[in-house]
Amino acid sequence: MIIREIRRSGDGGRPDGRSVTVTDMEPLLLIVAALVVTAVARRFNRSSALLLVVVGLGVSYLPGMPDFQIRPDLVLTLIVPPLLYSAALDSSYLGFRANVRPIALLAVMLVLVTTAGVGFVAYWLIPGLPLSSALVLGAVVAPPDAVAAVSIGRRLGLPRRVMTILTGESLVNDATALTVFKVAVAAAVGAATSFGGAVLTFLIASVGGVAVGLVLGWLIHAIRLRLADSVLESAVGMVVPFAAYLFAEAVHGSGVLAVVTTGLYLGHFAPYAGFATRLQETAVWRTFDVLLESVVFALIGLNFRFVFGQAGAHGHPAASLVWPIVAVLLATMLIRLVWCFPATYLPVWVRSRGHRPEKAPSWRVIAVLSWSGMRGVVSLAAAAAVPTSVPGRDLVLLLAFTVTVGTLLIQGTTLPWLIRKLGVHGTEDMSDALAEAQAAHNAAAAAVARLDELVADEDSYTPEHDVERLRMLAQKRSNTVWERLGRQDVERPAATFRRLRLETLAAERAAYVTARNNGEIDDEVLRRVLRELDLEEARLVVRE
Repeated sequence: MIIREIRRSGDGGRPDGRSVTVTDMEPLLLIVAALVVTAVARRFNRSSALLLVVVGLGVSYLPGMPDFQIRPDLVLTLIVPPLLYSAALDSSYLGFRANVRPIALLAVMLVLVTTAGVGFVAYWLIPGLPLSSALVLGAVVAPPDAVAAVSIGRRLGLPRRVMTILTGESLVNDATALTVFKVAVAAAVGAATSFGGAVLTFLIASVGGVAVGLVLGWLIHAIRLRLADSVLESAVGMVVPFAAYLFAEAVHGSGVLAVVTTGLYLGHFAPYAGFATRLQETAVWRTFDVLLESVVFALIGLNFRFVFGQAGAHGHPAASLVWPIVAVLLATMLIRLVWCFPATYLPVWVRSRGHRPEKAPSWRVIAVLSWSGMRGVVSLAAAAAVPTSVPGRDLVLLLAFTVTVGTLLIQGTTLPWLIRKLGVHGTEDMSDALAEAQAAHNAAAAAVARLDELVADEDSYTPEHDVERLRMLAQKRSNTVWERLGRQDVERPAATFRRLRLETLAAERAAYVTARNNGEIDDEVLRRVLRELDLEEARLVVRE
């Protein structure tokens, strides 16, 4: 299990002589409670990650609550891969490539700078903490987790480029941080290492991870094209992130980069797969995301009391570490703030001096980007994975959890206010609508042209009314898109059609259910008909 090993007691009631106790049900209760909190947050349009952390913190101090411990090995192999893979599937390879410079500056360079900066602050303020252990702490807290930031950004309509950069950063920075973490841990436990060896380790991990991801992505895509079985294709897809991670780690590559590369590859080529596979995968991975993210952020809050207790048991009471905790937290947030502005404007200035003018983004956008540095599950897993032989391990764990919870609560709660205050909003709606309308017009023309070719080549007679109906359907999507560009104060013809069709679909569904209840049709017939009605309703609703 991801949480601590659960004790069981009692006898009878089960084949092995043990009865089911409340303790046996703790994992189930945790999942159910996390989903309930998530449902409340989504119902009131709030960040579920923040609410889960707050509720977890409060619940952890209730009398009788057990200590929850995060298993780093299971988090890194069972939770991180599917979350990264799902995010990569939904990301744009073209957008990633277009923003590779800012993504690299945040996901690679900023991780290295944060590792060094936070490490030296901790080494300077905490007597007895070796520099190598302080750098382990720096590597642990270096990678931000964009889950909370992206959910806030989507809700408030951040510009697409900002969202692409945040998502791209979160996909790559984990690989950088975990590689630096391995080098720092090796130095902390006394293993021989050098700057050249560290660079070589980083290069091997990066190249190996990307190579494994590309090979696996190509192989899975080729297999899918030949399967022609949507259920089996979806089942294969569920195994992909775990396979990519484990294969890459087995050859000393970055499992994180392998997962991200595979996800970007398969996401880019998803249009060539079958429609049923795309529909199923979207539903499956969104469900996985909600479940895993809910449990992880709940564990962050629940685990906090245990970490503080462990630090106190080893002679480091929290009261004596207030100043170092505050300083490390501030350093983690301010390093990103200080880095983002010069890292954005210096390359623009250099390119402009080289007679390649480039428009600099607004300082408001950079301010929002620099304040979107909440830490998450990777930092916690890395902290829990610090070997006991590392000097000051309990301090590293305490400070890492403090930074994670602190950034989630401070930056996570103030980021929406900052976005609204600075007025940072996306302006892509009109350009997207125009581009979609033009593409829909071209697609309709292509469909009609292909229809005319098929009708002319058909040996058998095709009724004219069927041909006209097919032409009308081909034009309908184009007309709907153009209508959305018109007046907004009246109901458009397409909207009227959709409203009426949804009502008639509901009436059809009720009639079929009544027929099943009266014994006129079998459940198998009902399920088949309901699937057809559901697919049509989904097509209508998605256009709203």
